[in-house]
Amino acid sequence: MVVPYESQGYSSLRRECQQRRVLFEDSVFPATDQSLFYKTNRIGTITWKRPKVIPDHKDQEWDEEKPESYAGIFHFRFWRFGEWIDVVIDDRLPTANGNLVYCHSSDSNEFWSALVEKAYAKMYGCYEALDGGNTADALVDFTGGVSEPLDLLEEGLSTDEEKRSVLFDRVLKVHNRGGLISASIRAASSAEMEARLACGLVKGHAYAVTDVRKVRLGHGLMAYFKSDKLTMIRLRNPWGESEWKGAWSDSSEEWGKVSKSEREKIGMTVQDDGEFWMTFDDFCQYFSDLIMCRLINTSYLSLHKTWEEGSLKGAWRNHDDPLSNRAGGCTNNKHTFLQNPQYVFNVKKPEDEVLVCLQQTDRRARPKEGKGENLAIGFEIHRVELNRQYRMHTRQQKVCGSVYINSRCVFLRCALMEGRYVVIPTTFDPALEGDFLLRIFTDVPANCRELTLDEPAQTCWSGLCGFPSLVTQIHVHRADGLAGQDSDGASDPYVIIRCEGEKVCSPVYKNTRSPTFDTKALFYRKKSNQPILIEVYNNNVLMDSFLGQVSLTSDPGDPQQVTVHLRDKGNHQDNDLPGTLTVSMVTSNILTNI
Repeated sequence: MVVPYESQGYSSLRRECQQRRVLFEDSVFPATDQSLFYKTNRIGTITWKRPKVIPDHKDQEWDEEKPESYAGIFHFRFWRFGEWIDVVIDDRLPTANGNLVYCHSSDSNEFWSALVEKAYAKMYGCYEALDGGNTADALVDFTGGVSEPLDLLEEGLSTDEEKRSVLFDRVLKVHNRGGLISASIRAASSAEMEARLACGLVKGHAYAVTDVRKVRLGHGLMAYFKSDKLTMIRLRNPWGESEWKGAWSDSSEEWGKVSKSEREKIGMTVQDDGEFWMTFDDFCQYFSDLIMCRLINTSYLSLHKTWEEGSLKGAWRNHDDPLSNRAGGCTNNKHTFLQNPQYVFNVKKPEDEVLVCLQQTDRRARPKEGKGENLAIGFEIHRVELNRQYRMHTRQQKVCGSVYINSRCVFLRCALMEGRYVVIPTTFDPALEGDFLLRIFTDVPANCRELTLDEPAQTCWSGLCGFPSLVTQIHVHRADGLAGQDSDGASDPYVIIRCEGEKVCSPVYKNTRSPTFDTKALFYRKKSNQPILIEVYNNNVLMDSFLGQVSLTSDPGDPQQVTVHLRDKGNHQDNDLPGTLTVSMVTSNILTNI
C-alpha cells in the first residue's frame, strides 16, 4: 500500500499544473529557509532554481515532443514504519553562487540525486535534519529492507581468519541477492572527521560496496585448474576522490597476478573516480563498521531464499494497573519487565535462522517539534510452552536478546531450535511511551501474533461448562534408557502430554534412547483431581510404537521435579517398562501466575 505524504497526490497535482500551463510550486515544502534549517540560515544567500535554469534547458526537457507536459513536479517513494510513503516535490533546488548547496553529481547536467535528496529532506522536515544521519536507517528508508550493522572491531576479524571467511560469505550472499552494503572508518572525535589516512582512506565517509568477488589468480589455462582465489571487495568513496593506495589499488603491481580476461570480467579500470578494489583481509583491518541492508525476498517465484515476514505494529503505553501496563522497561526492572507487549511466533524446522528487527517511530523525523531524541530500545526472545496462548507472567528460558540503543532500529540474527517463542520489545527505562514496528523473518510461516489476554476469557458457557481454577506448567526434561526398537538398537522417540482433552506433542528426536526433550506445555485445568498423562512413542514409517507412559498429579505449591519409571497401558500399569522420564511441574490457583 502506498500512502501519499501530507495527502498530496502526484497525478492530480501534475494534471492540474498541465491544465493551467504552470510549473508546480510546493506549498508544503516551500522554497524558503524553513525548508532548509531548523531555526536560522547558516549558509548565507540561497537562491532556489529549477534544473533547466542552471545548465542548458534544452537538455533538461524529459519529453522533447511535448515540452508542455513537463510540470516541474516529481515524486519519490520511501519506506517508513511499514508503509511506502509517496513524497511529491517541485523541482526548485537550493543554490549558492550558481552551484547546488547540497547533494550534486559530478556531471553538471545530472539532477536526479538532488531531487531525491529534496524529497527525503521534505519527509524529515528540512535539509538540516539529514545532517549526521544514520546510514542503516537511510538504506531501510530507500529499500524497505532490513539493515544489519556490524562492529568489525568487536568481532576481532583482523586476527581471526575463520571469522573473516564466514563474514565474507555473508557479505557475498547479501551482495549477490541485490542488498545494499556500506562501510566506514569510525572517527574517534569530530576533529577526526574527514581525516585522510596514509593509505588513502577517509574517516567518517560512508563507502558504498559496489562488488564482492573471489578473484582467480594466475594466467592461462592452468589458472582454471588451480584453486588460487583471492577474496576481494570493491568500494566507492561517496565524494568520488581519495582512493585506497595499498595492495590491489588501481595501478598496483599486484594486478599483474591476474589475467587480462579476469580483470575484464570483474570490470577492473584505472581511473581516479573514487572506486577501488582491496582484499577482504585489508578491508577488515582498516574499516571499523559495516552495514548490510538485506532486501528481504518474499516471492515464491524467486530462485533465491524466500523469507516469510511477520510485521506487527505495537505501542508502549504506561498504565497504573499492572495487567494493563505496557511500558515495563528492560529486564533490569524485575517487577515490570513482563508487563511489556509480548509477541509469539513458531519455529517449525529443527533449526532455523530468524531475523528480528524492532523499529520505533523516528523522533528525528520532526526535530523542529522538539522530539529529536529516540528512545533506547531492545528486545528479548524467550522459549515458551508449545501451546502457550496467553501472556507470560513468569520468566521463561531466555534464548537471545538484542543490545539496547537509542537508534531507530535494533536488529538481531539468531539460530533457533524448533519450538514456540515469545519476543518482548521494550524501552530501556520503564514508563516511557512510544510506537514501534516489530518485523520477524523466518524460513517458513511463523504465525506471528500479539499475546493480548492474560488468561482464558469467561463466556456465557462458563457457567455450564465450568471455568479453569488451576494453571499447570509441565516441563519434560529428558528420557533415559528407553527401549531400542529400531534395527540399530536405537529409537526415534517423542512425547505426548495429555490433560483434560488437550494434548501437546514434542518434535521427534532421531536415533537416541536418551533424548533431551526439553518440551513444555501449559494447561488451564477445571478438574484438579484428574491426572496429567505423558506418553512416549517411537516414530515409525507406518505406525508409531508405544514405549511407555507416566501419570502425574500436580497441586498448587512450589515447583517439583520428579524422575519416574515408564509404565505400560491399561491393566499393566504396575509393570515398569524400560526407561525413565524426568519432569518438572508447577501449579497455581491464580491463573495469571505462570
